[in-house]
Amino acid sequence: MIEIQNLNKRFHDNNVLNDLCINIKKGESAVIIGQSGTGKSVMLKCLLGLINPDSGSIKINNKEIFDKNLKYIKKNNSNVGMLFQGGALFDSLPIWKNISFTDLQKKISEKTCRIKSEQTLEKVGLGSEVLDLFPSELSGGMQKRVALARAIFPEPDIIFFDEPTTGLDPITADVINNLIIERVKELGATALTITHDMASARTIASKIYMLHAGNIIWDGNVNELETTDNKFILQFIKGESIGPIELQNN
Repeated sequence: MIEIQNLNKRFHDNNVLNDLCINIKKGESAVIIGQSGTGKSVMLKCLLGLINPDSGSIKINNKEIFDKNLKYIKKNNSNVGMLFQGGALFDSLPIWKNISFTDLQKKISEKTCRIKSEQTLEKVGLGSEVLDLFPSELSGGMQKRVALARAIFPEPDIIFFDEPTTGLDPITADVINNLIIERVKELGATALTITHDMASARTIASKIYMLHAGNIIWDGNVNELETTDNKFILQFIKGESIGPIELQNN
């Protein structure tokens, strides 16, 4: 479903992605963990076509998303949903237009978009009373639900989640985690999540990958995470400053 082979990206003297290889199977809920500055966000931006890699290959549904000149091929990466860190809702648009933004851009009727927005809101536990509200009128948890509704609105094959529980209290974070599990399963989608929240990772992941120095240094399921003797993983999940992972100057 998602195949990354020998992906490289350098910014000046900083080699952020270093022959990165990862294969995520159809229906898998993959979670990428790792210290800040190790390339997680750059990898995600490459997957979304926001950054062109210097070399390497990315295939989505067996289709290359960059041509031989490493230019983005949008049509080969079209059926994708995205939940941005912080939600990234449009402040000037009411909730229903935020959710249906992609369809509105395709000139689909507002009536159709509004009806589908209401149906999608129900899937994340919100009702019609928020349709005409603006993001500033919602709590942080409600904004995150709206962002999730927008991500699943096009019924995508693949959904990317960038720090989905950032800024949320533990209870609200758990609600969002469970909604992610339910909606991804309902869609039969493949999910890729970037997170520092190990409680979230343990909840939503069918497989966890650790990114360090621009490449995957460990992968396994949640049970393997708890029993591994990998020193990088142990330092990261315990949050210890002493170990093989050196502190980054971010």
